[in-house]
Amino acid sequence: MALQGMRELIGASISQSLKSLQDEDRLAAAWPVACGKAMAERAVVLGYEEGILRMEATDDLWLRQLTAMRGQLAGEISRIAGVKVREIHFELKRNNAR
Repeated sequence: MALQGMRELIGASISQSLKSLQDEDRLAAAWPVACGKAMAERAVVLGYEEGILRMEATDDLWLRQLTAMRGQLAGEISRIAGVKVREIHFELKRNNAR
């Protein structure tokens, strides 16, 4: 089976199993499937409200990359999670070191 076919199969399976979760949790669980492991490790879901998904990127380079792809990512994560995502807003992770 081709990689794209496998990805679609996994996405459909995850979508089915996520139906009992809250929207934000569904989106967080769908994120690694929507974008792949390497990219998923660079951003986390912060919140979801009224079609807007808020995410935090690990650094400025990834913030720019993710922002450039946000339309594609919104469609993919929305499809997998079964949650309407109109927009994704990315913000830079704040350094908590003192």
